[in-house]
Amino acid sequence: MAEEGEETKAEGGGEPSKAAEENAGEAKVAAGVGVFTPISLNIWPPTQRTREAVIQRLVQTLSTESVLSKRYGVLSASDASDAARRIEEEGFATASASIAGGSAASVDEGIAILEIYSKEISKRMLETVKEKASSASGSAPAASSPPSDGAEAVETAPPTAASGESSNFSPA
Repeated sequence: MAEEGEETKAEGGGEPSKAAEENAGEAKVAAGVGVFTPISLNIWPPTQRTREAVIQRLVQTLSTESVLSKRYGVLSASDASDAARRIEEEGFATASASIAGGSAASVDEGIAILEIYSKEISKRMLETVKEKASSASGSAPAASSPPSDGAEAVETAPPTAASGESSNFSPA
């Protein structure tokens, strides 16, 4: 019934129906009249909503089981929240300082600044968990050594095996 009301409005001189709007759009396209307006895409600076999403993701990464937490430990929710906010703000400030005017002039420049922002956040997150791990295990560094030793053994094993195989072959 709502559809009938819309059709009646269109016939009665009220608001045009959706079908009428679509037909008008098709007519403009057929006539070569541009229907679409150019889209302006701003990559930098990110919206506040995006920045908050980054902070929430950092909190989740720092305070729950993750690759980082397996190696460096988990931060409490409040510590993770404080650290995440600081990390994001510092990363944003560093990236913003890399451009004049605080806003990117082109999409390519925005992408480059976004890359700086991302790298700064990653670097600062790693520094934060390393500092927290070293201060928490100040007297017990042996707890963090086994994963490191195991990881190094796994990482170095394939190149050693590969070099051994290549030495078995003699040049022809």
